[in-house]
Amino acid sequence: MSDGLTDLYQEVILDHSRHPRNFGAVDGADRSARGNNPLCGDRVSVYLSLDGDKITDAQFDARGCAISLASASMMTEMIKGKSVDEAKSLFEKFHKLVTGEENAVGELAELETLSGVKDFPTRIKCATLAWHAMVAAIDGTDEEVKTE
Repeated sequence: MSDGLTDLYQEVILDHSRHPRNFGAVDGADRSARGNNPLCGDRVSVYLSLDGDKITDAQFDARGCAISLASASMMTEMIKGKSVDEAKSLFEKFHKLVTGEENAVGELAELETLSGVKDFPTRIKCATLAWHAMVAAIDGTDEEVKTE
């Protein structure tokens, strides 16, 4: 990756972590789930409002590293307006991207800025924590999601 592209990716990640979109708890959310990365201390709660199988609102509350916050921020932007199946499919594609299983050039928009975590296995857990919590919220899982 060129230095210019790396710098751009870092700026996008920093912007989302410093100014997270959709940050805060949702009163009256239909679904929610908590996630915890005990390795680094990241914690996230994901709140979803649904209309049938369509996600009408997605927000999160979190404490964690820049990667974790940026990923949660981007995730909430990406899943709004999607069906629960589309949101789960996005998670599968994103997971393959950050684990290096696939390249999704252009398909995942800003999420591709997080593709560099594939070179740092412990950071993959930071990037995917909110996504695991989102799937748990969709599935109605009561237990806290952990990335161990």
